[in-house]
Amino acid sequence: MSVTFNEIPNSDKWKIIKLINKGWSNDKKYYIKTLDDKELLLRLSDISEYEKKRIEFENLKLIVSKDILMSNPIDFGICNKGQSVYSLLTWINGEDAEIILPKLDKREQYKLGYKAGKVLKQIHRIPAPKNQTSWSERFNRKIDKKISNYKACKIHFHGDDKLIEYIEKNRSLLLNRPQSFQHGDYHVGNMIITNEGDLGIIDFNRFDYGDPWEEFNRITWCASISQIFSSGYINGYFENKVPDLFFRLMALYIANNQLSAIPWAIPFGQEEVNSMLEQVKNVLNWYNRFETYIPSWYVANYK
Repeated sequence: MSVTFNEIPNSDKWKIIKLINKGWSNDKKYYIKTLDDKELLLRLSDISEYEKKRIEFENLKLIVSKDILMSNPIDFGICNKGQSVYSLLTWINGEDAEIILPKLDKREQYKLGYKAGKVLKQIHRIPAPKNQTSWSERFNRKIDKKISNYKACKIHFHGDDKLIEYIEKNRSLLLNRPQSFQHGDYHVGNMIITNEGDLGIIDFNRFDYGDPWEEFNRITWCASISQIFSSGYINGYFENKVPDLFFRLMALYIANNQLSAIPWAIPFGQEEVNSMLEQVKNVLNWYNRFETYIPSWYVANYK
């Protein structure tokens, strides 16, 4: 489908429009450079997602007030002859964190992880709507569905019984959990490191509301790139005072995520399945087949 931009205000002042081919989002993303050399990010979504994208854009306005380096919202509306919703944002200059982190010394990796934790804590200060169903009810439904889907799929992994056993034994931890705004996909793949060494956060399009600690289910991707960054991420979030309950819940959320990863990967082909199976293997090793609830890579006090 061809895309027209002329309905977007000031698009006549754009001199560069470059499609960005990365990420898992269904959005079409474009790098924009204006005649006066301002850099922008344009996201286009199908018109059927109008309400979801409107809420996402409004939430971005709330996050801006938290003094976080991110793509700030500029404009929102309908374009492309009524077929698309657009969100226009500022651009963050820098490199993908997952590429840059392994090139840095461990002290710098830990420092950036600590910053990532502090930033996430700020994001979680945005409350969830008051009419949310209880977290225990919502997440137990999610657990049931993911266990059912995993058992029904044709690919299983060794050690799945230990993982499911841990989930079943710890469902009670979900009771009375608070809920807040969630980034929805918080890991190094959605972080930018600027030339000045600062940390920027991108791609809020998977936002949700739920237990703020559930966000740590994606820390597996961070730990695969840098385990010391991941330790800093936890310590920064809690300002070095990490409660025992957090580790028990993080293990539950990570275990649940591993079950869903296999059925999710199958439609994308064997390479993606192999990637998920490798991650599951790592997770089982980090948690000693879920005989423990603190991952082996975690460092409480890094100096």
